[in-house]
Amino acid sequence: MNSAPGTAEAIDVLVVDDDFMVARVHRAFVERVPSFRVAGVAGTGEQAVAAVDALRPDLVLLDLYLPDVFGLDVIPRLRAAGHDCDVMVISAAREADTVRGAVRQGVVDYLLKPFQSDDLRARLERYAARRCRLLDTVVRSQADVDRVLAGTAAPSPGVMTLPKGMSVETAELVERALRDADGTLSASECAALTGVSRVSARRYLEHFHTTGTADVTLRYGVAGRPERRYRLREPEGAAARPDGVARA
Repeated sequence: MNSAPGTAEAIDVLVVDDDFMVARVHRAFVERVPSFRVAGVAGTGEQAVAAVDALRPDLVLLDLYLPDVFGLDVIPRLRAAGHDCDVMVISAAREADTVRGAVRQGVVDYLLKPFQSDDLRARLERYAARRCRLLDTVVRSQADVDRVLAGTAAPSPGVMTLPKGMSVETAELVERALRDADGTLSASECAALTGVSRVSARRYLEHFHTTGTADVTLRYGVAGRPERRYRLREPEGAAARPDGVARA
């Protein structure tokens, strides 16, 4: 498998879908996301298993309605063969039992068809961040374990309750940009980091400020209105890092 994001190597992806036109679209979506590249495409469960054997991808985008097997049945075959690639389900299957089955199989995400490119992009970027955190974490204490598990858990309730017109995926992108920032962020800087418009970034940042997730300070320039700068609010009692920045 390839190295984590931030290194010279990309995250290799296998696209599995029985509709070659859909697979082509998904391939194009993936290739728009930095740090990801499509290693191959498969149209059946058998082809998917063979492709993983040959290509050793880091991530499989797995459709469930395949012509030879149900998609979830591919996962135990991969594990039995010793493959530890991650699997993200992309399917029109909305049945609760199917979703629960996917969770039990350890999928990293579940995206319903149809979707927009930004929907997949947000999930791929979230996956990359989680993968990097899992690969880089050195476990010295229970707190380190808790941080890793928190990074793979479902979004926090505060992010899930959003005003109309705002998406969980974009909220997670903006929150991650705040969390990873060295200091404060302006709306323009946040937009550049996340790929959303400045107006959208400002809206999400203001939402985080309103809900108490972020603090705002004003930076006064030579002319014009002061620039609003945002910082993720740390939990009370957060420990301080050696560089003086608080950490949860």
